[in-house]
Amino acid sequence: MLLRLAYLTMTNALAMLRLLPMSDWDKDAEILALRHQITVLQRQLGGHRVQFTPYDRAFLAALLHRLPSEPLRRVQLLVRPDTVLRWHRDLVARRHAAASRPKRSGRPRTVHSIRALVLRLARENPSWGYRRIHGELLVLGIQVAASTVWEMLKDAGVNPAPERASSTWADFLHSQADALLACDFLETVTLSGARLYVFAVIEHASRRIRILGATAHPTATWMTQTAKNLVMDLEDAGCRARFLIRDGDGKFPALFDTILADAGIEVVLSGVRMPRMNSIMERWVQTCRRELLDRTLIWNQRHLLHALREFEDHYNSHRPHQGIANARPLHPLPVPIAGPRQITRLDIRRRERLGGILHEYQHAA
Repeated sequence: MLLRLAYLTMTNALAMLRLLPMSDWDKDAEILALRHQITVLQRQLGGHRVQFTPYDRAFLAALLHRLPSEPLRRVQLLVRPDTVLRWHRDLVARRHAAASRPKRSGRPRTVHSIRALVLRLARENPSWGYRRIHGELLVLGIQVAASTVWEMLKDAGVNPAPERASSTWADFLHSQADALLACDFLETVTLSGARLYVFAVIEHASRRIRILGATAHPTATWMTQTAKNLVMDLEDAGCRARFLIRDGDGKFPALFDTILADAGIEVVLSGVRMPRMNSIMERWVQTCRRELLDRTLIWNQRHLLHALREFEDHYNSHRPHQGIANARPLHPLPVPIAGPRQITRLDIRRRERLGGILHEYQHAA
């Protein structure tokens, strides 16, 4: 609009310059001609109103507002003089409103750190609604309105608490990791063609593996004794497990679950053909095959147990695990080497296990 108004002002200013060399008689004659043209136009309109654009209204209001009311009423116009004055009042009001309008409407935007904290609280606590998150912010000394928290969650596409409070299997495993065990059977074949079954249990929190035995016939008696050995081993290690995840394999007798229940461990069955419900144990089975069994010729049960004991000790004491930030189940990560002299003079020795199948590296004494 401003560009159009400037164009009209410039063209009429040039027209005014054209009037300077004209005599008063010429100007009077042109005024009479313009008046007559306005009369003809009004007669042809037949009572219909002339439509003015906003640019025309602004120009006429700016040009004629200085005239007093009486001379303005004697001017031949297509509109009434009061209309021109109203146009001028509207023009001044809009200009004043534009100058008084704040540069940024609404309340100041909440700082990014508070917005990130609100989304973090909603993500880490699916059952919390916006009022619960608002209360937590007040406890932390962060003064915001509850409606502001609601707006943040809505803008981020976070559903209300009842719609996101349902717990998934992955959430259950993560929240109960310190009290979870998982077990499974691992099958292998010796050079003579005999099939052996390896039974192992893993702790979700520490990734510690316990290989409880290997047998060609996992009978109910053997499984019952294995359950008793597991309970005693957990008591000696001070492990307070509450749940044990296993599949519905027929090798597990009812007495197996009973012994664990007497020790305060509840058995949770995974779904049929759903290995991801026991993903950590399945991952260990894959690791054992890839790093040990696929690279070893198993002679008999005794040889298998010896290899498994070596791999168990290697897995728990030396091998890093990505699931626990590359720490080891029985040993945390050491303090990083900070001295430049130690870094430039590294003396790393290799220790071989099972004839070189497993390699362990450590600093020289």
